[in-house]
Amino acid sequence: MSARSSSEPVARTKRSSSEAVAQSRKLKVTQVRSVIHRPKDQKSTVRRLGLHRINDSVIKEDRPEIRGMISKVRHLVSVEEVD
Repeated sequence: MSARSSSEPVARTKRSSSEAVAQSRKLKVTQVRSVIHRPKDQKSTVRRLGLHRINDSVIKEDRPEIRGMISKVRHLVSVEEVD
């Protein structure tokens, strides 16, 4: 038998309001420069952001992973916060 029976309540942590706001923020990422003659890692980062050609835009969650990808190719994309 397990240490916890199925009838016991499961403890859940509450998210602070700042975490909830941070999770709801979105970023609009637009490719503004070509990936031709760029290193492979930059090309793959732009593709993994969902961008395929100049002026393509995608809406992404504002998360540290996405911010890291954007910082790697910041010279190829523009970023705006959206609601």
